[in-house]
Amino acid sequence: MTADIPTILATSAGFQRGRHGLFDLRPGRIHRFAAELANAAAAPKICVLAQATGDPDSRIGAFYSAFAGTEFTMSHLQLFPMPNIDDIRAHLLAQDVIWVDGGSVANLCAVWRVHGLDEILHEAWQAGVVMSGVSAGSICWHTGGSTDSYGLDLRGFTDGLGWLPYSNGVHYDAEAQRRPKMHELIGDGTLSDGFATDDGAGLVYRGISLEEVVADREGPLGYELKRAADGSVVETPLPTRLLPDYPR
Repeated sequence: MTADIPTILATSAGFQRGRHGLFDLRPGRIHRFAAELANAAAAPKICVLAQATGDPDSRIGAFYSAFAGTEFTMSHLQLFPMPNIDDIRAHLLAQDVIWVDGGSVANLCAVWRVHGLDEILHEAWQAGVVMSGVSAGSICWHTGGSTDSYGLDLRGFTDGLGWLPYSNGVHYDAEAQRRPKMHELIGDGTLSDGFATDDGAGLVYRGISLEEVVADREGPLGYELKRAADGSVVETPLPTRLLPDYPR
């Protein structure tokens, strides 16, 4: 199944973590919501892309473990050291959901472009495959955002895929630099007006319009960020819907 119209779920949310961190993951509410958006909640096919961290086997293995025994059928596309799938286009177009993991958004977009994956993903998006992801996997669909791709001090990233004509701030309530850096970058014109998410929240775009903000628990919010004439930034909290605890 596919979404009724091109859909992007851009988030600061992800897997449920148990006591053992990366090796104790289960699908989060956000994954089940992505499957719902794709009209495939009963038996969704999800392909995970982890280029933002260089396609590490340990991370990909942890994702397979997370989805094992659930309603999801997971696959993955690796590009390091070479593609693991012969016909990438056919594979991605056959999915219900593409989930893009976090890491370096600058490296992610650069590697995608080298392999022509940006064009294939755009075709899949237009065909109704739900594009989704966390952190770098959220910023990438936008014009840019704040990033630690270049070091521990956040900098502006302006080379996103740009399908969504807005900037994007992630981990807005969880990392001290995130809110002031987004205000600085939008205020000085480095980034366009945009949207941000607290950890646990996600932005739902239908076409290129923001339809709603969702969260996987009580508390996280989404925000609209707009530059004022004097260069200040007006931050407006957006109504945020709590996702249900989907039946397993």
